[in-house]
Amino acid sequence: MSNTKNSSESQNSRNAPERAEKDTEERVAENRRPNPMEVLRNARTQLAELTGMTAENVSSFEQTEDGWSLEIEVLELSRVPDTMSLMASYQVELDPEGQLTGYRRVRRYERGRADAHRQGGR
Repeated sequence: MSNTKNSSESQNSRNAPERAEKDTEERVAENRRPNPMEVLRNARTQLAELTGMTAENVSSFEQTEDGWSLEIEVLELSRVPDTMSLMASYQVELDPEGQLTGYRRVRRYERGRADAHRQGGR
């Protein structure tokens, strides 16, 4: 039995540096901040899961002192023709790790309509 015990202890001691390196890599991965593309993907996915609506695009994106702030356009109601579909803009807040902390609808509009205040500078 002592041979079995010695060989397993020997193998464990050889694997210890590999385990330590893997543990360090996992800690680093857990502590690193997500890159902007990861934040965008996570925000769209989380908002879609919470609202049940399709996130179509991100129209605003910035890093803040508290994490991230995005404005995401979603399809609220599909209509025919598509230009009559009902869209909405949601303000989405995420923490520094990219986890959604809050959202609110800031605007609703038909897909084919432009904002009145943006037309021709009026």
